[in-house]
Amino acid sequence: MEDGIISVQNLSKVYASGYQALKNVNLNIRKGEIFALLGPNGAGKTTLISIICGIVNPSSGTVKADGHDILSDYRAARGKIGLVPQELTTDIFEKVYDTVKFSRGLFGKTPNPAHLEKVLKDLTLWEKKDNKIMTLSGGMKRRVMIAKALSHEPTILFLDEPSAGVDVELRREMWDMVRALRDNGVTIILTTHYIEEAQEMADRIGIISKGELILVENKNDLMKKLGKKTLSLVLQNPLEEVPAELAPFKVELSADRTQLTYSFDSQGEQTGIAALIKKMNDIGIGFKDLNTSESSLEEIFVKLVGGR
Repeated sequence: MEDGIISVQNLSKVYASGYQALKNVNLNIRKGEIFALLGPNGAGKTTLISIICGIVNPSSGTVKADGHDILSDYRAARGKIGLVPQELTTDIFEKVYDTVKFSRGLFGKTPNPAHLEKVLKDLTLWEKKDNKIMTLSGGMKRRVMIAKALSHEPTILFLDEPSAGVDVELRREMWDMVRALRDNGVTIILTTHYIEEAQEMADRIGIISKGELILVENKNDLMKKLGKKTLSLVLQNPLEEVPAELAPFKVELSADRTQLTYSFDSQGEQTGIAALIKKMNDIGIGFKDLNTSESSLEEIFVKLVGGR
């Protein structure tokens, strides 16, 4: 397999306590994509990100960032990566421009006021550049963290729970901003507890559970493979039980006996809906309303992780 902009091969991590946080993880992240890493608490998301970003050492395996090994070529690898941690970690008494400028200097980059101005303007922070961080809203503080991560012109950006503590409106703005970064050539890797965030934004999705990467899939392909559509039929009259004639359709009768539910593959050549409705008509079961719904990524996630 051709290496991506991030290449993880046979990566494992065992802590001194004996706890194995990662087990033989293999992952290639493509240049210019938004990759969402999902998993329950303790699944290994933070450990994986921390190793790629050079914060934690692996027990075995190799990781390359834009072609640079994270151990043997640490400085070059780390210079390619921007990290926005979940926690807001910055000096609240500093001014916005000063803290972003300082972050650039940490990576040994020469001053570039034009780049810092562009970053701050892209994040709608330019008018706040002389404000102390303590005066900013939670959403603006998170934007400052992103500006700090972008200050040294990385090609890879890790966002650890970017919408944590952010209201719905700001979350939408954050999503638009992440897409704009991707459009400017930055590869985005995000971890999130908001599964709708992954469903909305990601090109591909990885699911990690108990230290193992159990699935990496194109988001649309994942929805097609594991997503089901459901047809609900509200009956004109309650049924005592599902008639034998409907058994081949595997319909379910609601607890109040007033609704039939039929699951089908929306991608299949034949959904079976027409045949079901015809059969109901033939045996005299009428319905007064119907609606369809589709599996969400959250339902797919629960199904995959819950089975382990």
